[in-house]
Amino acid sequence: MPTLTKNPTLTDFQKYVRELEEERGFTKNTVLQTCLQLGEEMGELFKAVRKKEKMKVDATSDTMHLDEEMADVIIFLCSLANRYDIDLEQAFRTKEEHNKTRTWQ
Repeated sequence: MPTLTKNPTLTDFQKYVRELEEERGFTKNTVLQTCLQLGEEMGELFKAVRKKEKMKVDATSDTMHLDEEMADVIIFLCSLANRYDIDLEQAFRTKEEHNKTRTWQ
């Protein structure tokens, strides 16, 4: 069973997701399947936000927890990054360096 360090970096999260996918048998999922699962989790996150903001939602829908849906999004994002050998931590740092040069209005 994979374990996550006490104060994980984004790289640690990616390693953890790689190991959990191996353990749970998800390594054969295609990129398309993983993208669709990420999209599904984003939808669940948005629905949880709607509930949190007291917007109308289907009364028969399952109760969704904002924190759990955010965690699911991170898991599938790490999974996609792993499939493309993208170091998310480095990508984040690189993108933020670019964003610092932009003008925000």
